[in-house]
Amino acid sequence: MSDSETTESDGPRVTASGKREIIVPMRLYKTITVFSTLLAVVGVLGGFILLDVATDRTQAAASDVSIGLALLGVVLIAGGAATYAFSTRFQSEGMGNAKDDADKGSDNG
Repeated sequence: MSDSETTESDGPRVTASGKREIIVPMRLYKTITVFSTLLAVVGVLGGFILLDVATDRTQAAASDVSIGLALLGVVLIAGGAATYAFSTRFQSEGMGNAKDDADKGSDNG
């Protein structure tokens, strides 16, 4: 463990690469993973559907595009992506990132 990592078992920790990770119990980790992935997929798919409806399957003229639906679609896509990105900060006890393990040698060549 490097100097830039905290040694607390619960709560946030900062890795050597500067990424903030939150350690949670395994049951909570599984719940977060399932629901955040579900919300992200629904958000992204719903956003693309709204964009499709707003542009009438890309057949609408520029003046006929529903700006409100198009913006809502883009917001849903960005929200889904953000949900997934922030959910990756959670880890369970004992989980680690292989690239943060400096003491292991490379066996690929």
